[in-house]
Amino acid sequence: MRLAFMGTPDFSVPVLAALLDAGHEISCIYSQPPRPAGRGMKEKPSPVQAFGEAHGIAVRTPASLRGAAEQAEFAALHIDAAVVVAYGLLLPRAILAAPRFGCFNVHASLLPRWRGAAPIQRAIMAGDDKSGVCIMRMEEGLDTGPVLLRSEVAISDQTTAASLHDALSALGARLMVQALVNPADPGLAQPQDGVTYARKIDKAEAKIDFSLPARPVLRHIHGLSPFPGAWLEVNGARLKVLEASLAAGSGPAGRFLDDDLTIACGDGALRLERLQREGKAPMERAAFLRGFAVPAGSEVA
Repeated sequence: MRLAFMGTPDFSVPVLAALLDAGHEISCIYSQPPRPAGRGMKEKPSPVQAFGEAHGIAVRTPASLRGAAEQAEFAALHIDAAVVVAYGLLLPRAILAAPRFGCFNVHASLLPRWRGAAPIQRAIMAGDDKSGVCIMRMEEGLDTGPVLLRSEVAISDQTTAASLHDALSALGARLMVQALVNPADPGLAQPQDGVTYARKIDKAEAKIDFSLPARPVLRHIHGLSPFPGAWLEVNGARLKVLEASLAAGSGPAGRFLDDDLTIACGDGALRLERLQREGKAPMERAAFLRGFAVPAGSEVA
């Protein structure tokens, strides 16, 4: 099929690669404009743009698709379908209607649960025991379209946003290739019950609240790992906590119970397994403690 691909972050790249491997023609890639990044704040292309350019595919980076000129350019591609994966721009009606078979989306949740911007993080933070991927035929509403294919992935206490991200990206790539075998499939309408919205992650919610029970605190930490990274302050330093595990022990919430990074929660305790000091690389617990001791009795600020 002749396709346009619309995506921006790392999550999107495996889907694009799978479409090429399956023999589809990518007539054009759409991605978010380059953003300033790094110490020099030089403009850096998105992972999808970089992949497309490395493979000799035309890439467009409009700031919006609402203008008549952008919509005419898109229609002039004469594509069979558009594949949309974490693109980051809303698609107006004219864009949705232009491809012969419409626009198909890889969404990283089991719709209608977790429509919206941050389904991976919110599923972990909410304590869900599963997530998954839906291949959806796009409509103008926010993730409201009929679902063609879905597949589940288990979430455990060891699952982080990073690990679930990678699992769902690979799964989405396989499912999208499968869905395009029958692009005329109308799909199944989403149920009206069970709709939840995965609002964008706000950095203000990253501070860890140890007054909560241990498992919700663990899920909060893992849902924000690696970005923006849940954090605490102790002994005058701000530490990101990237991984934790449930541990035995109890005490006042926010107090370290031993010299091995076991910390009391409102109910139960956690052991902090992977941490990062400001300006430093992430480190496993043993290596971290060799350079930054946190004695028993220390308390978070």
